Amino acid sequence: MTGMLASVNSMDEANIVMSANVDIIDLKNPALGSLGALDIKLVKSCVVAVNGRCPTSATIGDLPMQPEIIFNAVKEMAETGVNYVKIGFFPGDNQKQIVQKLTALTQHFNLIAVLFADTHPDFSLIDSLITAGFKGIMLDTQDKTKGPLTGMMAKTEIERFVNHVKSRHAICGLAGSLRLEDIPLLMPYQPDYLGFRGALCESHKRAGQLNQQSVKNIKQTIGEFSR
Repeated sequence: MTGMLASVNSMDEANIVMSANVDIIDLKNPALGSLGALDIKLVKSCVVAVNGRCPTSATIGDLPMQPEIIFNAVKEMAETGVNYVKIGFFPGDNQKQIVQKLTALTQHFNLIAVLFADTHPDFSLIDSLITAGFKGIMLDTQDKTKGPLTGMMAKTEIERFVNHVKSRHAICGLAGSLRLEDIPLLMPYQPDYLGFRGALCESHKRAGQLNQQSVKNIKQTIGEFSR
C-alpha cells in the first residue's frame, strides 16, 4: 500500500492535510530550497500539536556536505520528537563520510536519506545507507523548476531504485514536483510513499498556500490506484 506524504510549513497547513488523512506530515520550508528547514521551535511545536495523530518527518535544510555540520543538524532536528529526519545527499566527495558519521544517530533516531534524480545519484550508496541503519531512502529532485521526477529519470531507473530499496526492507519514497498525473505512472512500482508539495498549492507554486481540494484529490487518487 502506497501512502501520501504532504509537505507543510505551519501548523495551519498540518491541520489541512490531517483533515485529508494523509499518511505522513512532512515539515519543511519550501521557500528555502528543495529541503528547506523550518525553525526548530516551530517543528517542536507542530510535533506537540499533532500529538501522534499522524507520523511526522522534517528536513534539515540544503546544507553543505560536511559531516560535522550534517551530524549536528540531524541531532538537533531529531530531538524535536519528529518521527523521521530527512537528510539530503547532495553531490560531493563526503557522502560516505557523512553516512559513517550518522551511524551514531541511527541507533536512536529514524533517518531518511534523500537522493536527487537530477544530480546523477550513485545508487551504490543505497546499500551503505541501509547498512548504517537508515530507515529509508527517498528519490527526489533538487531543481524544482525543471519539472517532475518522471521527466528527470527514466522509468526503468526509477523502478530499479524502488526495487533496490525495498529488497533491503527499507522505506522507499518518491517525490520531486510530482503532479496528479504522475500518480498512475509511479504506482505500479509500489513505493511506500509518494511525496507532494507544489501540486497541493494554489497555482502549483510550492511556496504558496495549500489548496484543500488539491490535497483531497491527490489522496483520493493514490487510494484508487492502491486498490
